Amino acid sequence: MSAWRLLPAVRELYSRLPETYVLEPWELVHLLFTLGYTDALADEAEVAAVVEVARADWPQWRAA
Repeated sequence: MSAWRLLPAVRELYSRLPETYVLEPWELVHLLFTLGYTDALADEAEVAAVVEVARADWPQWRAA
């Protein structure tokens, strides 16, 4: 899965399950796959990059 498709998935996961915000990228790889956000296990480096972006702009897109 490409990073441009992972970002919306991670943002949705963070908004639906805020407790996942503290998970490490390797944990998110498995969680995204288990919950059906991805069809296959994503590359951990891609997930790490997406997590950085999602966490950087968290206050802008989270539910008020």
